[in-house]
Amino acid sequence: MDPRPVAGRLAAVRERIAVACGRAGRDPASVVLVAVTKQVPLPLVAAAVRAGAADLGENRVFDALARQDELARLLVAEGYDPGGLRWHFIGHLQRNKVARASGRFALLHGVDSAELAALLSARAAAAGVRQAVLLEVNLGEAQKQGLAPQALPTLVDGVAALPGLDLCGLMGMAPWGADQAQARRLFGGLRELAVRERERTGLALPELSMGMSGDYEAAVLEGATIVRVGSAIFAP
Repeated sequence: MDPRPVAGRLAAVRERIAVACGRAGRDPASVVLVAVTKQVPLPLVAAAVRAGAADLGENRVFDALARQDELARLLVAEGYDPGGLRWHFIGHLQRNKVARASGRFALLHGVDSAELAALLSARAAAAGVRQAVLLEVNLGEAQKQGLAPQALPTLVDGVAALPGLDLCGLMGMAPWGADQAQARRLFGGLRELAVRERERTGLALPELSMGMSGDYEAAVLEGATIVRVGSAIFAP
């Protein structure tokens, strides 16, 4: 559990993002790197933060809340201010976890139903805050989560009308085992869905969260504004 390699691995991922942005004619600053910290030992997460990681992602609510508190205590003890960290919930949020998650994440990536959106809206409105959300679109038949692409317009309209929510864009994952060509095709399809919804609704929908350790470069080439990378940073 040596934390020393983390900074180098984080820098290498950032460099690969920059190269992909260069190929696509994009500014590397247009891509947010979320360091996925699920099941990563706390010292390694702290090492990533010291190396400049400001966006951190978790996919289980209870684990995420404990990690937020533990990391904050560790960083304060080391003289670092944890106030600048932005936590992302990147998993599927169960309805019975909404109360726990409300107000604890800068961005929820996995909203895929009107029912879940309504619960989040009610909690945010009651607290007098706004919760940023992405709608998760199912990009492959083998995936269990995410709404079907044809259902997207109805959910976009519904979520955009809810108080307390800021609909920021779309999220999607390539199926496990997809090669780079397939990943690019699927990510390009999600980008096209976003363009279509922007034109249809006039909403900005600026964010596209897509791409993980095995395919984040393909995602950047297809317009990702957020990539979620774990093992490429933290794996031994």
